[in-house]
Amino acid sequence: MHLPGCLHDIIRVISVTHSRSQLLQFPGQRGETAVYHPRIADLELEERLQATGAVVVEGPRACGKTELARQIAASEVLLDVDEDARRAIAVDPTLVLEGDSPRLIDEWQIEPVIWNHIRRAVDQRQNVGQFILTGSAVPADDITRHTGAGRISRLRLQTMSLKESGYSSGEVSLRDLIEGRFSASIDPGLSIHAIVECLCNGGWPGYLDLPHQAALNAQRDYLEEIQRVDIVRVDGVRRDPNNVARVIRSLARNLATTVTARTLAADAGGADEPLDDDTVRDYLSALRRLMILEEQSAWSPHLRSRSILRKSPKRHFTDPSLAVAALGTNSERLLKDFKLLGSLFESLVFRDLSVYARAIDGTVFHYRDNTNLEVDAIVEIRDGSWCAFEVKLGVGQVDEAASTLLKFRDRIDLSKCGEPRTLGVIVSTGYGYKRSDGVAVIPIGALGP
Repeated sequence: MHLPGCLHDIIRVISVTHSRSQLLQFPGQRGETAVYHPRIADLELEERLQATGAVVVEGPRACGKTELARQIAASEVLLDVDEDARRAIAVDPTLVLEGDSPRLIDEWQIEPVIWNHIRRAVDQRQNVGQFILTGSAVPADDITRHTGAGRISRLRLQTMSLKESGYSSGEVSLRDLIEGRFSASIDPGLSIHAIVECLCNGGWPGYLDLPHQAALNAQRDYLEEIQRVDIVRVDGVRRDPNNVARVIRSLARNLATTVTARTLAADAGGADEPLDDDTVRDYLSALRRLMILEEQSAWSPHLRSRSILRKSPKRHFTDPSLAVAALGTNSERLLKDFKLLGSLFESLVFRDLSVYARAIDGTVFHYRDNTNLEVDAIVEIRDGSWCAFEVKLGVGQVDEAASTLLKFRDRIDLSKCGEPRTLGVIVSTGYGYKRSDGVAVIPIGALGP
């Protein structure tokens, strides 16, 4: 398998880079020089290619899938722009599979018939690292995706975390926290104004260096494409773009909550034009298939008490900047609306924890029971080790958050779930330290993989 030597340099840079200016340049596939922002998923892609015949890199449009794949791919075909390739697939799909390995098949879901041919090619070649497929939507015919077991691996790519975009020093490692280790950190110097900038610009690789207003315009254009074009592309069903926009705005107003489809329908429809619950569920399904909508599942631990667990997922956008765009707000107005800012910050932390958790084969859950005891984020890895985090925009809320975490710990049957490796409060600014009650205080600008 062809693996460029610079890949290992990329991984090293991820672990030490502390500023947005530390970017690497790589030769583009069409003769140009492109700036590449190293990703935590670079190493995961390399490892998966060494273990399976093909890897599917999935994620929302513009999150950087193609450029991630190009750091390893030796040849490529771009199905969204190459009409000749699509014509060739209509005649003989195996024609587009010929090329040096790993071969990148970009936007493969445009021609889902190619899936079984890739599977067969992997079987015939009996070698790892043959193909990288990228896609920004789940194909309408999902049956084709079940025949790749043992041959094709999947890697989910989100937008860039604060560590990847250079806003976080990464001094406090999630891997260390899940192993019960905590390192104090200096104040990383990330101000509330910088956090608001991150929320507005988002973690999209192409938008990182845009001026504030240009980034906001780009996000709004992105949503417009989703509402009018992309949501039709998912399954060919035409949906009213205005209704889709209203549901997206309602999701933005209810960000990081367990809002139901019925509540969204009532909120989006209003008094004059109510939306049907099933219509909203259809929209939510389509947004999930576009990988624009993320659901944070509820954690189901063993409890000591008779409390009843709530099972509803929290809903987030793949990047909180989409909520900013949907609500038509900006940095100045966000700094005057701390309730909305708090919801956006929680969603930002969920995104970053999700990126870091994937690097250790973990998942991010939330907790809520019938007494309204809530914990914002539970990170659990495959061996059952877990951490619990409250997310607070202001450092003045740390005492309350720590009390919640300790109460939550007492409610869990630790004989069956094990002790939490870390209880922590993730805050917007300040120092990283451990309190006398054992709860860690972690500034988001110091959190890393």
